[in-house]
Amino acid sequence: MDKFESLSHTAWDCKYHVIFIPKRRRRTLYGELRKHLGEVFRKLAAQKESQIVEGHLMPDHVHMMIAIPPKYAVSQVIGFIKGKSAIHLARVYGERKRNFVGQHFWARGYFVSTVGRDEAVVREYIKKQEQEDERLDQLGLWR
Repeated sequence: MDKFESLSHTAWDCKYHVIFIPKRRRRTLYGELRKHLGEVFRKLAAQKESQIVEGHLMPDHVHMMIAIPPKYAVSQVIGFIKGKSAIHLARVYGERKRNFVGQHFWARGYFVSTVGRDEAVVREYIKKQEQEDERLDQLGLWR
């Protein structure tokens, strides 16, 4: 591991691979929302002293590698990011789009795994996920 972060009495390197989806996996992450969400997620993570190391917004889900200090629970930070981003989306885009569910934009759960020494592999997976999904969709067209 290259670099450790530090708190007053702790040296740490805690990174997590997190995936979450919008309710009913609606493909509303494209267009304006998709471009805008990356910066919103980064600002919200910074409020919890966390950092989004790598991220990719897929058409129907979000992949991110996030560094969270050990003084915060993963569920606390992810819940904060999902909740505050849903409120932000409701305020900014709620009046312009019909059938927008407002502050209930994200589904309740999420996937999380620790990154550990496989950081480079997880980073590459997040970067290449969209191309892999497209490739698998193409293979499925001929069935």
